[in-house]
Amino acid sequence: MNRALRVSTWIVAVLVLLAVVFLVWAHIVMQGTRSAALQVWRDDRVAVRDAGDSVVMTPTGQADGVGIVFIPGAKVDPYAYMATFRQVVASGTTVVITKPTLNLAFFDTRPLSTFQAHAPEVARWAVGGHSLGGVRACQLAQDADGLLLLGSYCADDISRSYVDVLSVSGSRDGLSTPAKVDAARHRLPSTATTTEVQGANHADFGAYGDQPGDRTAAISPADARQQISDAIEVWVRDLR
Repeated sequence: MNRALRVSTWIVAVLVLLAVVFLVWAHIVMQGTRSAALQVWRDDRVAVRDAGDSVVMTPTGQADGVGIVFIPGAKVDPYAYMATFRQVVASGTTVVITKPTLNLAFFDTRPLSTFQAHAPEVARWAVGGHSLGGVRACQLAQDADGLLLLGSYCADDISRSYVDVLSVSGSRDGLSTPAKVDAARHRLPSTATTTEVQGANHADFGAYGDQPGDRTAAISPADARQQISDAIEVWVRDLR
């Protein structure tokens, strides 16, 4: 009996230790670059507020009635994506950057409506994501008017849906490589728009520094960010 109790106690202790190690690991995120974030905070065309479960970016000027619920990549600080959407928001689009459960999109089961509630004035909504966040966005696409993939691709087949899709990839992406993006292309609707930013890598879709496993970018972060923003702005016009 004592031996059985010792074994049970040992098993519980190991499970608790593993849980603690996982929680610590999940909460160590790739922090957003301070200089890039400050540029957003100082831009009087963009208003930023922390809504608790998300970061809400709204235009201070004329709004276009379109909103994007955006899901970060695994263990990436949500604030790292403010720079990505700075110009998009300044042009009139609302962006709600979610704070995924345990910083991992797959653990977040909240519906889009949770985040859409932060901007009730928005008429048409898209869902998007970077890397793992994009995979999760594909699962929510049936509840949205548009789907935005940044350095990502769908694991689910949504080829028969009518959602308006934009997929932006980087030619130097070492994680969501061009080959992986191309291999998953058949899972998107035939009407999907795909754009490859020459010289951009995986981390260029946010502003959080280098990422393990990524390739070295061949263009500057500012250049990559401009091309990504331009592609999103053109796509948003179709959602209005």
